[in-house]
Amino acid sequence: MSGYKEEFIEFMVESKVLKFGDFTLKSGRRSPFFMNAGAYVTGSQLKRLGMFYARAIHDTFGDDFDVVFGPAYKGIPLSVITAIAYSELFDRQVRYCSNRKEVKDHGDSGILLGSALNDGDRVIMVEDVTTSGKSIEETFPIIKGQADVEVKGLMVSLNRMERGKQPDKSALDEVSETYGIPTGAIVTMEDVVERLYNRECCGTVYIDDERKRAIDEYYAQYGVVK
Repeated sequence: MSGYKEEFIEFMVESKVLKFGDFTLKSGRRSPFFMNAGAYVTGSQLKRLGMFYARAIHDTFGDDFDVVFGPAYKGIPLSVITAIAYSELFDRQVRYCSNRKEVKDHGDSGILLGSALNDGDRVIMVEDVTTSGKSIEETFPIIKGQADVEVKGLMVSLNRMERGKQPDKSALDEVSETYGIPTGAIVTMEDVVERLYNRECCGTVYIDDERKRAIDEYYAQYGVVK
């Protein structure tokens, strides 16, 4: 595992973004872990988060893109901090773009925030986590409807590695298959377990034998069937 991936796992725990316990998800599933990217609230946290996204995008997709697009609402700050971090880390200027939930008909009108999309633009999408692909389903047509752009990929912070609508494919794999774009994650839950199982993080062992069994049982029920 790359060094920055281990750092990111520790960062998620330290920021109380990734928690372990007994949680009921929006889907109704009971999960032994929960991720809330809305817990990144300070300037230093957001700066670090942007750096992790920029590194993961660089390693996964390279520099062959022009725009970072973040679906509203959570993707808006992600696109901004990633564009800033890319400039700082790789000395490359990329633009940020997001969509509005409602079209604005006055002043800075339209459905987009930030940069306009132009024919020939190469776009990287950023999200916090993909569980159902619903936000991509909503925003992909918006992106393609603005100009003749090429979506080069989707980067999320955590791949939960849960099945989507099909038992043999994860939600992230389904997005890739449906829209014909590569996908990536800064880390996967497999990476998280590898780093935290019976090892201290921030002075605490978050995944002991009991919690590891709960995670294994969860994936036996909701993980991808091979």
